[in-house]
Amino acid sequence: MADLDVERDRYRILIDAVIDYAIYMLDRDGIVSSWNSGANRLKQYSASEIIGQHFSRFYTDEDKATGLPARALAVAAREGRFESEGWRVRKDGSRFWAHVIIDAIFSPSGEVTGFAKVTRDLTERRQAESALRQSQEQFRILVQGVTDYALYMLDPNGNITSWNPGAQRIKGYKPEEIIGEHFSKFYTPEDRANGEPAKALATAISEGKFEKEGWRVRKDGTRFWTHVVIDPIRDESGRLIGFAKITPACSCATGG
Repeated sequence: MADLDVERDRYRILIDAVIDYAIYMLDRDGIVSSWNSGANRLKQYSASEIIGQHFSRFYTDEDKATGLPARALAVAAREGRFESEGWRVRKDGSRFWAHVIIDAIFSPSGEVTGFAKVTRDLTERRQAESALRQSQEQFRILVQGVTDYALYMLDPNGNITSWNPGAQRIKGYKPEEIIGEHFSKFYTPEDRANGEPAKALATAISEGKFEKEGWRVRKDGTRFWTHVVIDPIRDESGRLIGFAKITPACSCATGG
């Protein structure tokens, strides 16, 4: 019995030492029955303030109105675990984005006797993701607003994966006509015969950029002289994932 008490004390000390996670227990009705230092730090309640209170007070008014706390316990009791992300509320009323896990605790006979709850604050990650989405949307709007340059993406094989209004205006193709097609169709038959499209991508890969002037062909078959830049795009590990291609509108020369 003494050894069991020692083991329990070790676990209690371990859990109480965790400050980046709120780890606490609920009884079968959702009443808080234990409280670690991480819960104190994250939710701002001391143990004496919160033990004996219902855990639903950490939920937003909107979630409480829809019965989310009760549903979370019901899912945990039925399936053994409930896991989700959502807004939670601190003692001062401020909200934080949390990753929540509720594990059911079962008696030897299989009856639910309570729940173990772990909450992690993911507000910074959510803010970073939101800022990234906003930046990506702003960049998309910027690219879509450019009409004097054809700005589009290629996959590693040279197939077109995006198409801006400038590309449509300069080359004459609508997105649905050209996405999925190989970019070599903008080259003259002579350049295709000489393997110029493949050479351009190979140069971009080996030197970090391909830049050249030459004839290109519109949808209607007319030719235009232009300055072309192709940049390779790599992921964080350095793996090639495609190319960015820029072709400006140029009226310096045209031909049939």
